[in-house]
Amino acid sequence: MAFTFQTTPNIRFGAGASSKIGELLKGYKAAHVLLVTDEKVWAAGLTRNAEAAIAEAGIALTVFDGVLADAPSHVIEAAAEICRERGFDAVVAIGGGSALDTAKLVAYLAKTPDRLDDIYGIDLATGDRLPLLLVPTTAGTGSEVTPVSIVKTLNNEKKAVISPLLIPDWAILDPELTLGLPPHLTAQTGIDAIVHAIEAYTGKIKKNPTSDWLALKALALLSANLRKVCADGSDLEARSEMLLGSMLAGMAFAQFAGCSGACARLSDRRDLP
Repeated sequence: MAFTFQTTPNIRFGAGASSKIGELLKGYKAAHVLLVTDEKVWAAGLTRNAEAAIAEAGIALTVFDGVLADAPSHVIEAAAEICRERGFDAVVAIGGGSALDTAKLVAYLAKTPDRLDDIYGIDLATGDRLPLLLVPTTAGTGSEVTPVSIVKTLNNEKKAVISPLLIPDWAILDPELTLGLPPHLTAQTGIDAIVHAIEAYTGKIKKNPTSDWLALKALALLSANLRKVCADGSDLEARSEMLLGSMLAGMAFAQFAGCSGACARLSDRRDLP
């Protein structure tokens, strides 16, 4: 059996992990960072700990809170242009799947002459990118550990950019950021993660022992905790298990990202906070 396994090389997991982001950015000698998020996440205060940590590290920060549902191409291009013009050293994203997918492409487009329209597909993004750190606020898409960004074009088509370059340098998973998620969104994102794990385990093409183990572990964590977090959203232990399960499901599912039809089956629920 031959297979290739690729995922995020560095993961920081635990309550309060987002408050450590400043020290991680120091490792890249970043002087000015772009924070990609959306208005609701920013207004809810979910970026405050990270912003404070970045300021404490002596790093300048600019917030782009214009992320929209389904990562529209014009928003990605606008953020990438800001990033190029102002010479940011790194990109951080805090939010749901749309924010993470947007940030992946901003970090790439800001560093290369490529146009977004030219890199839809598999392994067409082959240039360079800025250092990239992703902080999910839902236990759902697993985008923080995948090489995939889903984009809504001006024609309202869903297209994907799939490249190892979109795998971030760091995935920072802080379950405290998921505590305020309402029950219906908790359920929707949890089911999203469960579906990713099931698809990974039942897929025939590129199936391998690593993805099987990840999918089964993800299903065990998610199934044991989804009802708990829907009933009591303040249960930090259960929220932690959900976030870990979502990440493992994303790792498992990412191995099938290049398979025919896989992108079309990715969740449409990129509008979640």
